[in-house]
Amino acid sequence: MNWLRSIWSELIGLFVDDGKFALSLLIWLIACGVALPRLGLPTFLPPVTLFAGLVVILALSAVRRTGPRP
Repeated sequence: MNWLRSIWSELIGLFVDDGKFALSLLIWLIACGVALPRLGLPTFLPPVTLFAGLVVILALSAVRRTGPRP
């Protein structure tokens, strides 16, 4: 059964390398999907808000990954 666990972790590792990054993206997408349609913003603003949040999450993840390693 150890080989099955190994295969499972390798398969998940193909798609999710950084758990915090993936979780941040999911939370941001859910928050935007729930909140933005209810705010009644002008048509161009929700996609800009979504994109800006994704860029910030990506930048923070990149800074965290390039920082000093213990």
